[in-house]
Amino acid sequence: MSPLSLTAADIDNEIINKILAGEKRAFEQLMRRHNTSLFRLGMSILNNDADVEDAMQTTYIAAYQHLSSFRQDAAFSTWLKRILINECSQQLKKRKKVVREDISVLDDHHSVNITEVKESPVDKVINKELGTALEQALLQVPEKYRLVFVMREIEQLSTIETSQVLNISTVNVKVRLLRAKLILRGKISDYYKNDLVFPFHLIRCDRIVNNVMTHLGIV
Repeated sequence: MSPLSLTAADIDNEIINKILAGEKRAFEQLMRRHNTSLFRLGMSILNNDADVEDAMQTTYIAAYQHLSSFRQDAAFSTWLKRILINECSQQLKKRKKVVREDISVLDDHHSVNITEVKESPVDKVINKELGTALEQALLQVPEKYRLVFVMREIEQLSTIETSQVLNISTVNVKVRLLRAKLILRGKISDYYKNDLVFPFHLIRCDRIVNNVMTHLGIV
């Protein structure tokens, strides 16, 4: 197959075959190919960059450990995103449990304002004005609509790819995307597609790659 005719999935599969054949360091290529996409997806769920980094590292470790079970007739990116979404869901459950426990402890001593224990908004870690504005608007969109919006409009996944990642019908993808756009209408609808949304910088990329490779003992 000509290099010009290779799809993103083909390239992923070539790298995966190298890893399975013993070229373990090739896993770094996979991570760097998918880091930005996973970060944006994770931020749309967790809204905390440190938590997302943890979720990404756990995702990559799990993917590496189960790489031999990956069916290459499917898209690696879809498989990887499903792992990340599951990991983010687990983190949300833990976060809610901690909040409930904190509230319980505080209630034993005095009344508590629940807003005091909420996560810090994304604008504390994102400096670009437009990116911050869009992120704040997106975070006002319910998660099930926000996920579809990020995948379709920012990550440019197809309707079918998005339905596979989220395990919902293509019709549902279209409905949720429309609903997300309606919620965002009148705010910053002209700035959907740009790299200012949950930006993923090289330093963060290197940190995640190095942490995963170290954990896996790949030097």
